[in-house]
This record gives sequence, C-alpha cells and structure tokens, in this order.
Amino acid sequence: MRSSGVLMPLSSLPSPYGIGTIGQAAREFVDFLKRAGQSYWQILPICPTSYGDSPYQSFSTFAGNPYFIDLDELSCSGLLEPEEYAGLDWGSRPDRVDYGIIYQKRYGVLQKAAERASRVSDPAFDAFCKQNAWWLDDYALFMTIKAEYNGLPWMEWDEPLRRRDPEAIAKKQTACAREIAFWKTIQFFFYRQWYELRQYANDRGISIIGDIPIYIALDSVDTWAHPELFQLDENQRPRDVSGCPPDGFSDDGQLWGNPLFDWDYMKRDGYAWWIQRIDFLCKVYNVLRIDHFRGFDSYYAIPYGSTNAAGGIWHKGPGMELFRAVEQSIGRQHIIAEDLGFLTDSVRQMLKESGFPGMKVLEFAFDSRDQSNHDYLPHNYTPHCVAYTGTHDNDTIQGWMTSAAPEDIARAREYLHLDDPENDHWNMMKALWSTVAELTIVQAQDLLGLGSESRMNTPSTTENNWQWRAVPGSFDDALADKIRHNMVLYERL
Repeated sequence: MRSSGVLMPLSSLPSPYGIGTIGQAAREFVDFLKRAGQSYWQILPICPTSYGDSPYQSFSTFAGNPYFIDLDELSCSGLLEPEEYAGLDWGSRPDRVDYGIIYQKRYGVLQKAAERASRVSDPAFDAFCKQNAWWLDDYALFMTIKAEYNGLPWMEWDEPLRRRDPEAIAKKQTACAREIAFWKTIQFFFYRQWYELRQYANDRGISIIGDIPIYIALDSVDTWAHPELFQLDENQRPRDVSGCPPDGFSDDGQLWGNPLFDWDYMKRDGYAWWIQRIDFLCKVYNVLRIDHFRGFDSYYAIPYGSTNAAGGIWHKGPGMELFRAVEQSIGRQHIIAEDLGFLTDSVRQMLKESGFPGMKVLEFAFDSRDQSNHDYLPHNYTPHCVAYTGTHDNDTIQGWMTSAAPEDIARAREYLHLDDPENDHWNMMKALWSTVAELTIVQAQDLLGLGSESRMNTPSTTENNWQWRAVPGSFDDALADKIRHNMVLYERL
C-alpha cells in the first residue's frame, strides 16, 4: 500500500525548555501527521547523546535520552513544581538546541523529580528495573562512575573499575546506591513517557520508524561492560576503528572512530548480543531502520590513532548469517535497510536475500560526484523501497538548490521540471510522492521550505549539527491540509 511519512527528530520539536520532548508537543505533531494523511513518523536514535551531541555516538544503545523526558508531565505527576524548571534559561534561540545549557541544567531538575519519586514505593518502577536489569544495571553504574570521574571516558578510569574488577564493582554498587537509583529512575521516566507517546501515535494510525546505528561509541557502557564483543587490544584500546574510505565527496574519507565488532566472537555465541539489541529496539519502535547496512557485508577498518580514513582496509562482515540468526530467534521484523553509499554486488545480493526495503534519496540522483547515482533517478525506482528527498545527513531541498554544483542543479531542474524556485521544495516533494515507491519520507524542514541554516547534520564536521528546532506554530492546519491534498492526488492516503 502506498503511504508517506515525515522525518522529524524528537529534539527538533518545539519546546519552551530548550529541546523537544516526548510530551504534549510530540502528541500535537502526531495529530498534525494524522490530519496531513501521513502514516509514518521517522525519528533519529533516542539514546543518550555524548560528546559532539550526535545520537549516533551514545553512552548506551539501550537507554533513552534523559533530555527528552517531558518536564510538564513530571509536574502533572506531582514530581516537579513548575517554578523549578519553567523560569530557567534554556537558551535564547527557539530554533536551536543549546546542548551546553541542557547538560548543565537538565539533570538538576530531573534529580528533584527522582528524589520525590523515591519517597513512594512504586511497583511499576520495581517491575521496570527487574525487566530491564540486563542492561539497566550496567548503565546506571556506568553513568554513576562517569559522574564521579567528571565525565572522563571509561578508558581513563582507575584500572580496577576500568577492568570491572568484581570487588571494586561491588564496593561501588554499595557506596553509590543512591546515585545508581537516580539513573534507573530517569530511565523509568523516559520509557514510561515513550510508550505512552508510541501508543498515542499508533492509536491514530501513525507508526514510528526508529534508527539503530550500526556502531557503538568507544566511551559507552556497551563497550565497557562487554569488551569481548569488540576488537580491542590487551590495554582495551581499539586495534582499528570505523569509517568510510575517500571518495568523490571527501579526499580524506570519514573517520567515525567507533570500535569494530569482533565478528568471530559474535558468530561463536550465535550473535546473541545483536539478537538482543534488535529485539529490544523492534519493541521500542514500530519499524527499525538499520544504519550503514552495507557494513554487515564488509566493513572498513582504519588503524587506531589515524588522523583520517585514507589508510583503512576492507574486511568481510557477517552478511546474511547474522540476519538469518535474528529472524530464527525473534521472527520476521519490520526493518528498513540504509543501503546508501558505494554498493558492491555482494551488498545488493544481501539486500535481496534479506527482503528488507532499501533506500532511495532524490538529491543523490543529480550529484555529479557519484557515478552510480542513476539508481536514485525516479524512473529506476521499484515499489519495494523507501524513497527520501534527503536524509538527516543531507541539506534541505531549498538549501541543496543553492549549494549544489550548478550543473547538478540544472540537471535536477530539467529532469523534475522545476521552474518555480520559491516552490522547489514542494515540486521536488511532489516528484517523490508521484514515484512507485511504496513508502516516501520527507524531512520536516522541507515541508516548511527552510534552507541550509536548518540542516540537521553535515557529515565529517563537528560543529553546528543536531541543533535545528521548529518554532511553535510551524505545523498548522493549513500546512496539514495542503499535504493531505497531495496525499489524495498521489494516492498515498
């Protein structure tokens, strides 16, 4: 069935408290999507962000981001007083997230709510802790120790804690029981609010597409608690790290810096960690988008300590063996494969065997730096794909139409019959909606006609990313009705 959705990060929702949350503004966005005739809301990873503020570099692959906890809902539950948070300075710009301010002030407010919650026995909290102990216990301890070390990476902790000496861990669990309880409590807050939001969306016919980064941050509880899963040396340092080789987009390639998985070890234990990870996130979201799908076929390994990605080499990944193990264990799941980038025949075969829909990005179709971009031209689409105007790593449509190479813009204008610059965003979205793709996704910024200043992320850069927010009132009924008219026109309702 033909359908459509919108890519809108939770952090980008309007909010008076510095960053989007899973409260009333999120429910209002769901109502907007329903009125606009949409079926899907795609978001970015909801895990806690670390240095650089990227949701793809997180302290935990299972935890929820405390920043997304809605403070008004905590107030309605009697856990906060409005004056404890409403009067604070959460940043001067309603269209940007100031992560420095959020980091400095959010946890103090959440501490007050957690302390009040601890005064009353809550069977729901006890059940949450018991059900999630397999990841929650390590996460709460990890964040507690990290706070004691003023945020230092775990690789720089004292050796007994760094190597998880049982006696040192037991002492820390006893001495820091209150702090550990705090980190567990805010995860309880997060997931209680999250599942309420997801139910609200599902009840209105909106399915949530979530994202799973392929790699794990080096400074994460996952790497600290399970070093055997990664290619680390005897000093617990990575042998090689992740990235992409040089190409037409970057002479130095992309140096991501994540530790690489020890696929031989994972194979021996039946890919248990991956099964657990995908199973968990398929229950968090309705549909799961697997980032960097090609990395399961073969992965690029860059020597640890390199200053760029030019010196890496390719290694064979687990391929379909991993996904067969997942399906055998937890059954067939709703999964989208992010198969962008340089694709080999073996990657195409893995995608075909998986049965997952791949991705098409309309902006890529006209990029003269990519010699394989014919796959992204709409006349080459097949129904079994998810088509985008652009992703969170691409410019907005209006931004792209001013920043791309002149010959690329000229080709796009001719191919798509774009003759009204002020409405390039609408005309390009209409071109996408008219394709045979079963599902199309457009960025929220494109619905608003915003330019490059609202771009979510520019790969290989470390500043001014992940900050865009919609201002209150952006997603009104008039816009919803205009979108719905197009859904009727292109039979995506």
